Amino acid sequence: MRLLQSCPRRSFRPLTARLFLLALLLTAGPLSAQERVTVAYPGPLNIPLLPLDLAARIGADKAEGIVLVPRHVSGGVALQDLETRNVDFAAPGVPAAMSARARGGDVVVIAPLNDLPVYVLAVRGELRGEVRRPRDLAGRKVGVTTSSRSARTTSHQVAELVLRGDGVPPEQLRIVAIGQSWEEQSAALRSGAVDAILGFEPFPSRLRDAGLVYFLFDLADPADAAKLPGAGFLLAGLVTRADVLRQAPGRAEKLVAVLRRTLQWIAGHTPEQIVEALEIPDAETRAALLKALRRYPRLYSPDGRFAARQIAETDHFFAAVGDGGAQPLSLDAMLDARWAGHKP
Repeated sequence: MRLLQSCPRRSFRPLTARLFLLALLLTAGPLSAQERVTVAYPGPLNIPLLPLDLAARIGADKAEGIVLVPRHVSGGVALQDLETRNVDFAAPGVPAAMSARARGGDVVVIAPLNDLPVYVLAVRGELRGEVRRPRDLAGRKVGVTTSSRSARTTSHQVAELVLRGDGVPPEQLRIVAIGQSWEEQSAALRSGAVDAILGFEPFPSRLRDAGLVYFLFDLADPADAAKLPGAGFLLAGLVTRADVLRQAPGRAEKLVAVLRRTLQWIAGHTPEQIVEALEIPDAETRAALLKALRRYPRLYSPDGRFAARQIAETDHFFAAVGDGGAQPLSLDAMLDARWAGHKP
């Protein structure tokens, strides 16, 4: 205190100011580097979108100078958030994004997440003696994830294609939205609100383990996949709008880099290590995810590049769904692959 009092007041204030400015300079760099980027996608802990749940856990976002902020939504809400500018990025089903684009939506796909799609048609256990194949669901309620006004979700599209392909006439298709969380799907089945669900893992297997359903169609089964046109379609992808790519291309570039870094990390780690990194407190949820990751070793793109094979399969699937209106639509026409890149 005596030392401070001995200093002239006019020299003490400039010193304090200089120290304050130095502190600002030291902290300004890290704060500005960590840009927050929100991504809307179905979740949490849905198998096709798991890389987005994992990215922050392994530090892939901070390594690229951003903070990835998940916005967990249901089904078509991700695309709706993108279109209404609630977010600049989303990760819906790619065929659903094509549906939105075919209706005039501003949707651009900038990176792939998956290598193979994983969908299961699961039927209430009480109907085992009555429902032996998809056509037996004619007139019965089949639950799918929630669609938006501008696009049908991919689960809705797959359900229609599976049922129509086995002879269910259009007037006997009864597809209803039930959401895509464990709580929503298990409640709908237990109450009898639906007779079956068409969804992606880990929920179908978890429902089967709980004795609530049996599998009628599994896209991971080669025999079932052979019945679905374009069965190797691109399930989930990172999408944005054209105005975002014009105004903030650097943000899109960083987000694609985060996804590629995460996909490469997944390719080099075991299912056990992936689940451990997610730090899931619920033991049953951990077990269900681990089982699904072991069962589907080709869930994710290993490098985050667009595959020509997958683009062709997606076009085949979307054409079979018949959701493109009068004008044909190719996935290639709505890609911006400048950061993700292509491969055969």
